[in-house]
Amino acid sequence: MDFRERLQAAADRGMRTRNEREKQQAAEAITEEEYRRLHSSARLQLTDHIEACLEQLADNFPGFKYETIVSQAGWGGAVSRDDLLLEAGKRRNAYSRLQVLVGTHNSYHVLEISAKGAVRNKENFTRQHYVKLADADLDDFRQLIERWVLDYAEQYSAG
Repeated sequence: MDFRERLQAAADRGMRTRNEREKQQAAEAITEEEYRRLHSSARLQLTDHIEACLEQLADNFPGFKYETIVSQAGWGGAVSRDDLLLEAGKRRNAYSRLQVLVGTHNSYHVLEISAKGAVRNKENFTRQHYVKLADADLDDFRQLIERWVLDYAEQYSAG
């Protein structure tokens, strides 16, 4: 095989390598788009459940107001209230809040929910749970959201 034939063979191998790399990148792009679709679908279902649970909490404890949250941290909702307490003739504000969010889509392909809460000016409620998006069971996430809201309600009632 002379130099010209070897040169042509090298060029052919390079083109095959480039074609394979482009095919792989296209397959990864499809996979990335599929992950985005899965996350979006899960997020919509979970945010609806968060809203339902938090609104029931607000109905059970008059004074709590529900708000929808859309931020860089994620999507979800929060309930909050600001009470006026009179102790020994002095007035004091007592702020309570529970926020539950579904995290944004990320490059790790993880579905995450988190909750933060304060009961009468004390931030004492923090929860976080995440699972690979491909392995996520939305029923488990729904049950976890319900458990967190119930835990917060118990802490609020006890405080």
